[in-house]
Amino acid sequence: MTTNPSPKPSPTESFLVRHDFLLRRLHSLSGLIPVGAYMVIHLATNATVLESPGAFQKNVYAIHSLGKLLPVVEWVFIFIPIIFHAVFGFVIIGSGRANTSQYPRGSNVRYTLQRITGMIAFAFIAWHVFHMRGWIHESWWITHVTEPLGGAQFKPYNAASSAGRALQGPLVNGLYLVGVTSCVFHLANGMWSMGITWGVWTTPLAQKRALRICAAFGVLLLAVGLSAQYGMWSVGREPKLEEAIQAEDKQFKSQVDAGLVDKDSEKRDKPPQKDAAASRQETSQSMEE
Repeated sequence: MTTNPSPKPSPTESFLVRHDFLLRRLHSLSGLIPVGAYMVIHLATNATVLESPGAFQKNVYAIHSLGKLLPVVEWVFIFIPIIFHAVFGFVIIGSGRANTSQYPRGSNVRYTLQRITGMIAFAFIAWHVFHMRGWIHESWWITHVTEPLGGAQFKPYNAASSAGRALQGPLVNGLYLVGVTSCVFHLANGMWSMGITWGVWTTPLAQKRALRICAAFGVLLLAVGLSAQYGMWSVGREPKLEEAIQAEDKQFKSQVDAGLVDKDSEKRDKPPQKDAAASRQETSQSMEE
């Protein structure tokens, strides 16, 4: 008996078709490491604001202590993997190669939600980075694009207070609620489907147990994320806002005195302008004293 050799890929096939298996495995893996791992660390770090604005500020200083290496780390381990995962995710959605027959009943719903939340998560992350960071750190971009559109509101050396002010308003909070929830669901459900893709859990019983674990992980991570959002929002309101600014000023002075940061750094937030009535009141009080 003779066996037919496996068909070789046709040279006329596209790169995506010829490397479909590898790309799908890389797409699945990138969703967990480093993208998913970064999201867990990011939300957990943000949640330290619940301890105190000063605790969150210390963590931000630790991250920015990487200096010029920080943009390299961000692009290699965060932005490029996110872009790859998102772009190939859209390719998978556009290909229309649904495999819902593998997943009975409720899994079909999760299959659809996985794609919907993926698109929402991509749009949210793009807006979130612009809202807080502004995408590009060039003066012309910041002056003519970012600031007029309300972006780059996060200042690393005024971490909690600037993030808190950026989260004021029901529309912004609503967008973050939808965005964080979509990101968490996409990660938690993606972990479950990744286990099937990589053959970690293959039997129905193993898949059922894994689903419970992934669901519990998602609920816990969502609680962390929404708690962090609430913590930031509450810091952006008086009297916590003034307390946060004082704690940040104290740490900034220590960093400047130690020669670790520049006192004129653009990462420092500009003091909020007081209105004329408040200024006149302070002047009157000082004259009376």
